[in-house]
Amino acid sequence: MKTVTIQDLKSNIDSLIEEVLTTGIPLEIEQKGKRLLIFPVEQKNKLDHLIYRPNIIQGNSDDLVNLSIF
Repeated sequence: MKTVTIQDLKSNIDSLIEEVLTTGIPLEIEQKGKRLLIFPVEQKNKLDHLIYRPNIIQGNSDDLVNLSIF
């Protein structure tokens, strides 16, 4: 993780933010003994929230009409 001062951030903000976005490595900013982090936040894919349900019937629903149980 790269650490910069607030003065470095002010003078190079465009290149520093571009670096965080391309590498994915957070940037640590230090001022008066306190630290901040700038890191990329990935947008989640809506399909990532689906719950796996193995007992659900998969396939064409029209095939169920002619399903013979016996």
